Amino acid sequence: MTSSTTIRLDDDLKRKLQKDLDTAGISMNTYFVMAAKQLVLQKRIPFEIITEPEIPNKTTEKAMLLADAKNEGLVSDDSPSFTNVDDLMKSLDKD
Repeated sequence: MTSSTTIRLDDDLKRKLQKDLDTAGISMNTYFVMAAKQLVLQKRIPFEIITEPEIPNKTTEKAMLLADAKNEGLVSDDSPSFTNVDDLMKSLDKD
């Protein structure tokens, strides 16, 4: 006995998935059944989860470049450093 399941996919994702499955000669239904069976058998997601790399915004990018420049000695690091929270808080209160 089988039952019907509805899966909602973004149109672009569905198109790309269908193209790859067509190339492999596998129907979308077969693909999802295979993935489901492997999850049940292996008790884990049967493939590595990869996410798209995050692109830093301009502020983060500048901070990363500045940190790299300070680490390389290209820019002097005049930032105060603290060994405890109390000294940090006193410094913040001064401003």
